[in-house]
Amino acid sequence: MLTHSDIWAAIDRLARENGLTTSGLARRSGLDPTTFNRSKRMTRDGKARWPSTESISKVLDATGVGLGHFVSLVGVVDGRLYGRTLPLAKLPDLQTGAHFDPDGRPKGARWDAMVPPDMADPHAFAVEIVGDDLEPVYHDGDIVIASPAAKARRGDRILLRMRDDTVLLRRLLRQTARQIEVQVLTDGQAVNSVSADGVVLLARIIASVSAG
Repeated sequence: MLTHSDIWAAIDRLARENGLTTSGLARRSGLDPTTFNRSKRMTRDGKARWPSTESISKVLDATGVGLGHFVSLVGVVDGRLYGRTLPLAKLPDLQTGAHFDPDGRPKGARWDAMVPPDMADPHAFAVEIVGDDLEPVYHDGDIVIASPAAKARRGDRILLRMRDDTVLLRRLLRQTARQIEVQVLTDGQAVNSVSADGVVLLARIIASVSAG
């Protein structure tokens, strides 16, 4: 059941996501700076008060996020997400250049959706494997979940999106400020380096769902 505190907490989290206090978020949204103050969350007789739909609409417009993302923040508990869906796209479709914004976050209506395992990254997304190119590591129809926020370490499987919109699934071997050394998942001998300047997104694969 949705409660007053759930909605207020989502506003607080949205403010933190944007590096703002709730007063700063209200100000950016063209609202009175005290709109989201703790004192405004209760009536004088002690009853819980809902934030207005107008104030929420202005906040979403000011921060550039959609209602779906705001709803996902309602489900955050101790930094983890519950009751949300992940953007889902097929691996070959990611190479069209129309699925990500300049910050590497999923955008637009080309994404499908799936219910994920619990996780903390609000910008995680899911990718469906197509074909047998990645066997025996991944099979046709398998789904991998990639997290841009998760720190990738040596040996981790990662998703790389290049400036030319090429998308690669690899194993991370070494990363410096200039080069990223990776290994082909299906061939332990195939190692190559890519220029860090040519990579616009490096997301760690944090989970996978078997098609079987």
